[in-house]
Amino acid sequence: MTGIVVSPLGRIAEMAVRHGCREMLSLMAKGQDFHRPGIIERDKHLTIGVNDISFAGTGDLIAPQEAHVVQIIDFARKWDRSRPLLVHCWMGVSRSPAAALIAALAVAPDQDDAALALRLRLASPFATPNARLVEIGDEALSRQGRLVAAVRAIGRGADADGNAPFLLPLLPKDERHAG
Repeated sequence: MTGIVVSPLGRIAEMAVRHGCREMLSLMAKGQDFHRPGIIERDKHLTIGVNDISFAGTGDLIAPQEAHVVQIIDFARKWDRSRPLLVHCWMGVSRSPAAALIAALAVAPDQDDAALALRLRLASPFATPNARLVEIGDEALSRQGRLVAAVRAIGRGADADGNAPFLLPLLPKDERHAG
């Protein structure tokens, strides 16, 4: 099994080529234009128009909703896992790490939430997963609060400049080749 590449927008082409990604999940503000890297097939790219906020009712900003998380889960479950999945947002710090956690649990639900969150922290000292996406993902994936608790346990990431892509392994090294 492979992993999930989490990237800021400015490095998606580089990360797609470096890791051989063919599928991409984009979490960007509605209407924000960007170019899909050529090696990502159009039908293997999902864009979700959502802002990096934790509560609804903030002007014209779109808070993460249940429908967004369902899209993440469905897209992840269609990912063939022969190559890494590329997940990005504007800076690669909040929305995309949250989506990466949700995607990882969608395709490998037997893994431990705390271990997954620790792998995220080891892969990125900067990641601060969007709390609303995590909470909705926890509910949608029937994690019974384990994902929320695991993300709270790793705490807020270090200040970031939005230029630190990383690879989140789906499973710990000792479980990757089992079964």
